[in-house]
Amino acid sequence: MLRVEGLGVRYGALVALQDVSWQVAAGEVLGIIGPNGAGKSSCYDATTNMVRRSGRVFLAGAEVTEVPPHGLAALGLKRAFQQNAFFAELSVLENMVAVLSREGGTGLLASLLLPWQEAARRRALEEEARALLRRFHVPQVLHRLRPGSLPYGTQRMLSIALAWGSGARVLLLDEPAAGLGGEDMLRLRDLIGALRAEGAALVVIEHHMDLIMSVADRIAVLDQGRLLATGTPREIQADSRVLEAYLGRAA
Repeated sequence: MLRVEGLGVRYGALVALQDVSWQVAAGEVLGIIGPNGAGKSSCYDATTNMVRRSGRVFLAGAEVTEVPPHGLAALGLKRAFQQNAFFAELSVLENMVAVLSREGGTGLLASLLLPWQEAARRRALEEEARALLRRFHVPQVLHRLRPGSLPYGTQRMLSIALAWGSGARVLLLDEPAAGLGGEDMLRLRDLIGALRAEGAALVVIEHHMDLIMSVADRIAVLDQGRLLATGTPREIQADSRVLEAYLGRAA
């Protein structure tokens, strides 16, 4: 579903990413791990055309190397960032409605000339938004609050829901478990499994080894901007290069 070939990123004299290639299929979770500064987030920036880079990107077999970030999102390649991202002055429900409206909204002229249709569409969007929020573990009792009032774990889920919107072919998650623990971690694990079961391709950057080893089908390891190893979680855990570069340091 998503394939990147020879990605490279430079920030002046600093080489952040060099000749990195990987792919992920529909219904598969690819984990990306590596020490701090290994190039993991730069890999996402390069994939989604948010930085100047070399290499090529293919989505469902079609080359999308030159497609801008918003164009990639329209094609179904979506990304959630390390930091929670939402409209702080809108309610949780209004945030979700805004995303759905952006993806499938009507034009201004139609809204002005057919206000009754616009009102019906708004009600339908709100119902769809409520259902999506519940699916992403944001209880309805919280929908009228502003995002900043939510517990941190729920804010993380809201950010993922907003990135997902009306659906994604590929979803890139950047450290979704950061700051989570206990029940929040279990909910995230179950959500990743549910999205995979529906056929989405997921790429997950993560430092929580227990989580990534339990949800990933394959793992790519980056170190100093290069692809160090790829394999199943069991293969990665037994790879001496990985143990030296990352897992061993963490221990």
